[in-house]
Amino acid sequence: MGYVTLSNLILARASEFGGKTAMQRWTKDKTSWIPITWAEFASDVEACSNALASLGVAEGERIGVFSQNMPEVLTVNFAVYSNRAVAVPLYATSSASQVEYIVNDAAIRILFVGEDYQLATALQVLDSCPTLETIVVFDPDAKAEGRGVMSMASLMAKGEGLPFASLIAERRARSAETDLVDILYTSGTTGEPKGVMLHQSNYTQAFINHDLRLTPLTTDDVAMDFLPLTHIFERAWTYFCLHKGVTVCVNTHPTDIQEAILQVRPTVMCSVPRFWEKVYTAVRSKMSASRGLVRLMMYDALRVGKRCNVDCRSKGKRPPLWLALKYRFYERTIYSRLRRIIGIERGNFFPTAGAAVPDKVFEFCRAVGIRLIVGYGLTESTATVSFTDFEHYVIGSVGKVMPNVSVRIAEDGEIQLRGATITSGYYNKPEANKQAFTADGWFRTGDAGRLEGDLLFLTDRIKDLFKTSNGKYIAPQSIESALVIDRFIDQICVIADRRKYVSALIVPDLPNLEAYARDHGIGYSDRQALLSDPRITEMMARRIDRLQRNFAHYEQVKRFTLLPSPFTMASGELTNTLKVRRQVVAEHYADVIDRMYED
Repeated sequence: MGYVTLSNLILARASEFGGKTAMQRWTKDKTSWIPITWAEFASDVEACSNALASLGVAEGERIGVFSQNMPEVLTVNFAVYSNRAVAVPLYATSSASQVEYIVNDAAIRILFVGEDYQLATALQVLDSCPTLETIVVFDPDAKAEGRGVMSMASLMAKGEGLPFASLIAERRARSAETDLVDILYTSGTTGEPKGVMLHQSNYTQAFINHDLRLTPLTTDDVAMDFLPLTHIFERAWTYFCLHKGVTVCVNTHPTDIQEAILQVRPTVMCSVPRFWEKVYTAVRSKMSASRGLVRLMMYDALRVGKRCNVDCRSKGKRPPLWLALKYRFYERTIYSRLRRIIGIERGNFFPTAGAAVPDKVFEFCRAVGIRLIVGYGLTESTATVSFTDFEHYVIGSVGKVMPNVSVRIAEDGEIQLRGATITSGYYNKPEANKQAFTADGWFRTGDAGRLEGDLLFLTDRIKDLFKTSNGKYIAPQSIESALVIDRFIDQICVIADRRKYVSALIVPDLPNLEAYARDHGIGYSDRQALLSDPRITEMMARRIDRLQRNFAHYEQVKRFTLLPSPFTMASGELTNTLKVRRQVVAEHYADVIDRMYED
């Protein structure tokens, strides 16, 4: 497969695949998936390209897309590229202030919105965004009413007959590697959003790099589009799938993902670690609740899987015959059944990134035959910097550095990058650009790590490294990753900066905790009473102590508080990629935190 610009990609693949399914759309009633062929996809992109031209879209103009994942998002993105314009995605959950900031910073004139929430938010900021003229609504059931508002159907009608075909053809022919194609605003755990500029050359190099490493991906694969297309991980992954001719099934609402997986049975899907952490804790809960022979078999199956896949095959060793035979037995009786229950029995491989993957979770997935691929990357690196090999890997690392990407470790432990996938900088942020690059041109990631040969290991975010009042440095994400695998813990935020010891705010897994209370005769009047019960606190303390025993004494959680409500994006405590905004959490729970340090 040749490399073409994003402006030409869909037409090139349509000429190659024609009637093959390019995408699938879930029906509103969630009963079936509607196929969209490559020919249909290309036809929609052509009509939308012409429609945008009819609105006077100029080369280099920034076009906003404020929506959940929908096939229309991809249609618009590639229509934008066809006009040599720039796509600016906004997270579907963005607040009015965030939308206002991005629209004004990027001087957006045309904003596409997904459903009612995005439309209402866009209308709310219309008067405070002087460049915003037109709002186009994807959802046909939303009321496309208001100043400057039109439906997607009305826009597409402007492209019927392709009135600007010659202009679009000229623009595509002029598309170049130097073209700016995306401005992706990072949600960030601190500070205001920064628009990461990605050029055509960044995506071309990313495709080349992944073609060299992701050799098992073929046109027979079916990808589940799960994470927001606003995020570089899903965006670059989806574009790569389209480059490879993979069928992409577009899941609109993340809360529906488990049902969607069971219907589609995807072979590949990228996700964040939290998805697999929940799978792991669900299986462990099932194992704990089982009895007799079933319980013994499940625990033995995990031991056998680990010895066979992790201890032997990952190191290039052939398992002993007795172990291989035992593994084959469990593959027929337990592993395959587990994968079928999840909906991934056809699984090829499953990339995950965005946060640290607990070693136990990675080990579990590999043990039961789920080919989890752990990676590391940033928006600024067009996603992937490294990922684990399919067969030979080292648990605890984020894998081998990608070809054509250079990595070095600075004196303070910071990971620094150079290569053709690295951003040229932040849009409208000259001061941030000065800070983002070293004097000799390396990009500062803000992440701490180490290299062992071509294997990369993450330590923590440089900015997240805490220094206790005793002068000890703490890496909170390492502690959180070790504890969050517990079936009674749903979310955790470690506290330590300028404190005399480490503490933690813990959001428990309430269904599991309530089941534990019932099984142990612990009565309670309400949720807070349950969380305050000394027997619950003691049980949690024992589990935490066991999970953190490999940490140095000064790194271990000494006190914790169980919270009745989860951290959320709506409260500002989580980013759109589900990372904890520590500063916001510290502000919201200041009194709770202070009480853990009163004596």
